[in-house]
Amino acid sequence: MAIKVFIVDDHYMVIEGIHSLLQHEAGIEWAGHATNAASCISFLQNNATDVILMDINLPDKSGIDLCREVKRAHPAIQVLALSTFNQQSFIEKMLDSGASGYLLKNATQEEIVEGIETVVKGKQYLSFDAATALRQAPENNGSTVVITRREKEVLGLIANGLTNGEIAQQLFISTATVDTHRKNLLAKFDVKNTALLIKMAAQMQLI
Repeated sequence: MAIKVFIVDDHYMVIEGIHSLLQHEAGIEWAGHATNAASCISFLQNNATDVILMDINLPDKSGIDLCREVKRAHPAIQVLALSTFNQQSFIEKMLDSGASGYLLKNATQEEIVEGIETVVKGKQYLSFDAATALRQAPENNGSTVVITRREKEVLGLIANGLTNGEIAQQLFISTATVDTHRKNLLAKFDVKNTALLIKMAAQMQLI
């Protein structure tokens, strides 16, 4: 019987990309997708799936909270975290919330398929990069946050007091993109506001 796979991610490019990777895989059936937590919960009320590929950074609720909610209501469903974040804290929080595995969005087709096939058997799966991040974590004691070049630029401009609109103009990107970078930075630093973000970034000498 084919493994039914559902994806929750707010980026259509990610959804379409993974769909294209899996659509010709024998033994895997595409159950559908949701772009936010509410749509995922609604889907599960009337539809069955075996594995959910779940983004951590969703617009209406964190994947960590959604994972906990899904596992409470549907314990037989296996959740595979799908994220750009390879920090120890995110990996551990998703696993603590009931996820059976963790994939980074740069995972290969082989890793995605292997992850799906592994968790559906009730076993845990970590992609190579996620496993590496967990192994290295004790050495730096979680004190390092990995950010992209663009996130570093946005962080610096936030620290200089610029608004999202001003940052967008300076970097020639949309305000929505700046807002996404800001949310990603708050998530990566695990803080709830800009003041704490700047404080932590300064302590880590990132600004």
